[in-house]
Amino acid sequence: MAAVAALAGPEAAGAVDWAKVQPKKVMLMYPAQTSWERLMTRERHSGARKYPDKTCFGCHGNIDEHPLGDGLAHAEKYKEPTPIAGKPGALDAQIKTAHDKDNLYVRLEFSTANEPDAGMDKDFDTKVTMMIDDGNVTEAGLAGCWVACHDDAASMSRGRENATKYLYDSLVENAGRTVKDQAALEAMRAAGKYLEYWQARLNPGAEAVAIDGTILEKRADNMTPVVQAEATRSLAGVWTVTFTRKLLAGAGYKDIVPGKTYTIGFSVHAGHTAKRFHYVSFERTLTLDVGKADFVAAAN
Repeated sequence: MAAVAALAGPEAAGAVDWAKVQPKKVMLMYPAQTSWERLMTRERHSGARKYPDKTCFGCHGNIDEHPLGDGLAHAEKYKEPTPIAGKPGALDAQIKTAHDKDNLYVRLEFSTANEPDAGMDKDFDTKVTMMIDDGNVTEAGLAGCWVACHDDAASMSRGRENATKYLYDSLVENAGRTVKDQAALEAMRAAGKYLEYWQARLNPGAEAVAIDGTILEKRADNMTPVVQAEATRSLAGVWTVTFTRKLLAGAGYKDIVPGKTYTIGFSVHAGHTAKRFHYVSFERTLTLDVGKADFVAAAN
């Protein structure tokens, strides 16, 4: 039997007629130890010369995810010092979006049938994450999730134990890794200068565990998430994961409103992986009802 994980409620994602929503394929790649610092070093990444006039997706999107991921999954030791045997270099997801008067729904479908068991995360087989920005983190619109991925994060090239994702703007300028004082950080939060993320933590045969939070000076999970997650996994190894989130979720969350364009990104930890051993997408855009975004979530 397919494993089913669901959060019941009057506004569950089952209310969406997904058959009427056209999917869009998003390719995710294995990044190895490719950090923001590496991307911004001209001697190590030719694209740094084109930034900010050219975005990550503008250079590589829908073209290079598979070849880049295939190369990095089993790259030279300075790029990937601890490769996972048999790890595919990329993962493709079919993604749909929709909304009603209260909620945004994001649905991902992808296969983990060919994933080796890395044995890193003892608690969860698969984790699916979506990151969102409303234009207040400028670099996110140019490079997506990579703006929060640094070479001193745990398991990266200069990793610090328990170090998580963070934004450079949370640091004191010209003071190394010195974090701004609490008053300055709270002012940034009040101005919306943080990233929001949603995560579904999955095991076949168990309910999905929904997590949400923010990234500023660190990744911080909210104590009581507002995001809901539902998931099924077929016998063939195909996950279908749906996030449900209030359009107006209150303090600490981005308001999702018509007429505004958001930057979103996706990642998948598959085969009991953890930390940097995931698949990530380049930046995409999202809007409600009408617009030129990659995903236009229609009223359902």
